[in-house]
Amino acid sequence: MTTRIPLPLTQFVIKMHSRCDLACDHCYVYEHADSSWRSRPKVVGDEILAKAAERIGEHAATHRLPVVRVVLHGGEPLLAGPERLRRAVTTLRSALPPGCVLDARIHTNGVLLSRAFCDLFAETGVKVGISLDGDKAANDRHRRFADGRSSHPQVLRAVALLREPAYRHLYAGLLCTVDVENDPVAVYGALAALEPPAVDFLLPHATWDEPPKRPAALGGTPYADWLLAVHRLWETGGRPFAVRTFESVHRTRRGLSSLTESLGLEPSDLAVLETDGTFEQADSLKTAYDGAPATGLNVFEHSLDDLARHPGIAARQSGLAGLAAQCRACPVVRSCGGGLYAHRYRSDDEGGGFDHPSVYCGDLMTLINGISAHGAPAAVPAQSGEPVLPTALTPPQLDELARGYGGADTVRALTRSQLALTRAMLAAAWDASGQSRGEAWSLLAALDTAAPAAVDAVLAHPYARAWAARRLAGDLGTDLGPLAALAAAAAVRAGRGDSVAVPVRDGWLHLPTLGRIALPAGEAVVTGTAEGLTVRAADGTVRTVLDEPLRSVRLAGGWTVRLEDVDPLRDSHDHPVSGRLTDAELLDWTGALREAWELLGRDLPGYADGVRAGLGTVTPLRPGPAGRDVSSAARQAFGAVAIARPATAPTLALLLAHEFQHVKLGAVLDVLDLFDRGDATLYLAPWRPDPRPLEGLFQGTYAHLAVTEYWGTRALAYDGLPGEAADRARREFALWRRYTAEAVERLAGSGSLTAAGSRFADGMRETVTPWLAVPLPAAAERAADRARRERAAT
Repeated sequence: MTTRIPLPLTQFVIKMHSRCDLACDHCYVYEHADSSWRSRPKVVGDEILAKAAERIGEHAATHRLPVVRVVLHGGEPLLAGPERLRRAVTTLRSALPPGCVLDARIHTNGVLLSRAFCDLFAETGVKVGISLDGDKAANDRHRRFADGRSSHPQVLRAVALLREPAYRHLYAGLLCTVDVENDPVAVYGALAALEPPAVDFLLPHATWDEPPKRPAALGGTPYADWLLAVHRLWETGGRPFAVRTFESVHRTRRGLSSLTESLGLEPSDLAVLETDGTFEQADSLKTAYDGAPATGLNVFEHSLDDLARHPGIAARQSGLAGLAAQCRACPVVRSCGGGLYAHRYRSDDEGGGFDHPSVYCGDLMTLINGISAHGAPAAVPAQSGEPVLPTALTPPQLDELARGYGGADTVRALTRSQLALTRAMLAAAWDASGQSRGEAWSLLAALDTAAPAAVDAVLAHPYARAWAARRLAGDLGTDLGPLAALAAAAAVRAGRGDSVAVPVRDGWLHLPTLGRIALPAGEAVVTGTAEGLTVRAADGTVRTVLDEPLRSVRLAGGWTVRLEDVDPLRDSHDHPVSGRLTDAELLDWTGALREAWELLGRDLPGYADGVRAGLGTVTPLRPGPAGRDVSSAARQAFGAVAIARPATAPTLALLLAHEFQHVKLGAVLDVLDLFDRGDATLYLAPWRPDPRPLEGLFQGTYAHLAVTEYWGTRALAYDGLPGEAADRARREFALWRRYTAEAVERLAGSGSLTAAGSRFADGMRETVTPWLAVPLPAAAERAADRARRERAAT
């Protein structure tokens, strides 16, 4: 065993009951290779639950986890009965350290779900997911009782319960196992009619030893064709519910994290506790061979750190390096990730094991390319200097942004326009250099055709266009080396064997989105290989490993944020950046970001989805003067904010939201004129002593919409409660709602807003006005008056 813990475990499946009241013939627990369920207790014991809670609590405390996700599973977990389920949730929650939240869910076939169970789940805060394969014909193909009876009526009754107003908040979504002999249109229609918040479409578990069925009449990639038919309906219908598979393809093509273990290169952080107290790996491994998920560890003798060190767990956390050579060389590997680990298993040759492509390899490639083609942004050819920006904002999206918000789809539209702008700026900066198309530019152009996802992932890096912005602004002292570094990073991501020479600066070869290597001065030749990268330095030495890789923090819901502490172009902010974070500093940032993200989701839910969709990078800054928080958003660095880590996670949450408002508005200003850019008047912002240009007033007002809502939400949460924290929330809310409302009116009265700008002013007014009507104690209002008078005096 290794001694390093690659990643803390944050998701746990606890088997409450090892048997089931249905006899589904595609079930991986009872119908596939593993038969360990036969020897296990039917119900998990109280002593096992208590010890599991203790282990999870100590793991959460050690790794400063802000949230732990537990799925109560089976078999059929409802067979364990309401009292045992209640004990499980209360025991788990009470064992967690302060500041750590339990996200509890139960996954059930729905047959036994009743009002009594729903009342229990409402009381204990447990969300409910239901297995349902579509309409009656589709569901009856596999999900039946042992005597052959249909389970469909009982499942519909269960979903109807969850859709009632009293229980709607418990409704987590539906899980549908794909059968290509079912009609995808009928399946989609049946599921959509149930108004689920989310649907997971799962490929049936299969291996190279036991491949999935492929009816000859359905062609060579029937699973991709089936899912693409569903995808078209989902897109046409306006994406009425979340589908992690589809969303993960869009995210990974932009270099973001996947939302599901079955796609992407994100490391797995999941473990399973069986009814006998043994720890296992992911349940899907039961489809490979008898005993495949076993670890030899149990809850009484081993900690979760022990489990995290297990080679089987580590194998699912090794990213690109853990894939077969064929996968590493594939152009869609960053989206596919080799598929689900269990689906790679093969035993009939000398290379038996999991070092193979997925048994669904062809389907996954067709699916990813099909989804990418459908949702592909308007592209700017790499050799064109003409900026062609997609006008991707629909009127409803523009109104959403005007009110200060912007959900995932709206922010993704901004992301597409920013990627197009980056391409155009790079081309214009190259053309302005007066040089002919060189090696780096030619390679980028070639990769843009052969491996566009690799180029997109690199160009979506927030600092990819910082070089171009500086050259176009007249700073010709910046050489062409950063463009070569972008080409090299794209070559490594593509893994086709392409090479390019990159200058070494100040002892480092930097590869954007990847990291850096310490090398002697001169030029190094970087080759992107199927195994990763090969670097030949000027002195002839060869390196294959980054000295300082770019590090990431995985947050709740599968969102990954990169901590950018190596890119030399990250100094695009108004404050000095920090150096490379130490391990201790990285741990502090990790805990703070995880807690801040949980607070954002709680206190600013209208902003959180947009932040997750568009914010991929946090650049650490040096600390400011004592008692002063420092943060920044750079106009030419979409997708990044820079922050000096504050003392508390709530402050970090506020700074993230505040700065991302600037990021969003900057992207809007790149495609829309909100004001007359010829207006040279300076305007007073209520919160600043110095007058600002109109864009500065616009940016500040827009950012403070989030500040107002943040303090307003906290003030309401503290309603009627005493204490300094409550008093401060009320004081800040009283102050910022007035400041923001006053600034909106100053903007609206400037006489320089365009029609779109007036639309924004109206939207901002619509957001801030209701906050003005919230009653506050007289002491809070007096404190706000004093602060305003003191600011006016300066």
